[in-house]
Amino acid sequence: MVLTKQKVFRFTFTHFFAVLLTVMFVITVYLQFRLLTEDHCNCSRPVVQYVAKPKYYVNRNYDSNHKLAVLVPYRNRFEELTEFVPYIHSFLNEQKINHDVFILNQVDNYRFNRASLINVGYLETKSNYDYIAMHDVDLLPLNKNLTYAYPQLPFHLAAPTLHPRYHYDKFIGGILLINREHFGLVNGLSNKYWGWGLEDDEFYVRLKDANLNVTRPENISTGTKDTFRHIHGKDRKRDTTKCFNQREVTRRRDRQTGLHDVKYKVVSYKSMTIEGAPFNVVNIELFCDRTITPWCDCSGEKTAKKKN
Repeated sequence: MVLTKQKVFRFTFTHFFAVLLTVMFVITVYLQFRLLTEDHCNCSRPVVQYVAKPKYYVNRNYDSNHKLAVLVPYRNRFEELTEFVPYIHSFLNEQKINHDVFILNQVDNYRFNRASLINVGYLETKSNYDYIAMHDVDLLPLNKNLTYAYPQLPFHLAAPTLHPRYHYDKFIGGILLINREHFGLVNGLSNKYWGWGLEDDEFYVRLKDANLNVTRPENISTGTKDTFRHIHGKDRKRDTTKCFNQREVTRRRDRQTGLHDVKYKVVSYKSMTIEGAPFNVVNIELFCDRTITPWCDCSGEKTAKKKN
C-alpha cells in the first residue's frame, strides 16, 4: 500500500512539475516578445503632425496658362500687410494674372532671413506654379504698365531707374519675377544672409554666373517718385547689425548654400482674406547651423568672446 502511494505521489509530482515548466516557458516567451515589440524607454517620440495645405485661389478663367506665386517674406509688418494684400490682388486681377499670394511668416527666434524664406516659398509652391514674384510687402506698383506676366528671363520690376530708394545698376530687390526653371537652375538664394541686406546682390551674381540676363521694364513714363509707393514707415528700424565674421563672409559669392540645404519647418498654413482679397499665411520656422552662420543670433557673440 505504501509503495502504491509513493508511485502516485511521484506520478503527480512529475506531471505537476512538467506543467509548471510549460507554464513558465510560455510566460517567459510572452514576456520576451513584449520586450522586443514595445518601447519601454522614456525617450520622447517625434510627434508627426498633419499640416493642412493652403487653399489655391487661382482664377483659372484668365487666358494665361501660367500661374504666379507671389512670395512675400514677412515678420511683424501687419499695417503694411493689410494694405498690400488687397492692393496687389486687385492690381494682378486687372492684368488678368493667375495668381496666389503667400505671406512667408518667420516665426522662429532667429534674425530675419528674407532669402531663406523665399527659398521655402519656392519649394512649397513649385509644383503648382510656373513662376514666382519675390515681392517686398512695403512696395506697391502705381503704374498700370508694370506687367507681372510670365518672364522668359528674370524680370526686375522695381528697376533702379524706377525704385524710390535704390538706384545702383546691380540692384534687383523690391520686386523680381523669375520662372520656376531659372530659380531652380541657380539653386535659389543664399541661406547665409541673416539680418537686413545684401542677399539680392548675391543673387544677382548667381544669375550672371548662370548667363541669365536681368531684364527690366521699358517705355515707362513715370520715374522714381511716381512708379511705386513705398509704405515702409520711417520709424521702423532695420536689423543691420554685423556680428562674428558676417561682414567678411556675406561680401563673397556663396557657392555652398541654397535650395538644396535650406532647413525649415512649416508650422501651419492659414488661408485668409483681407477686404475680400484671398491670401495664404505660411508660418515657417527656420533652423540655423551656428558653425556656418553664427550671426543668425548676434546675442551669442558676447558669450563667445567671454569664453575666448
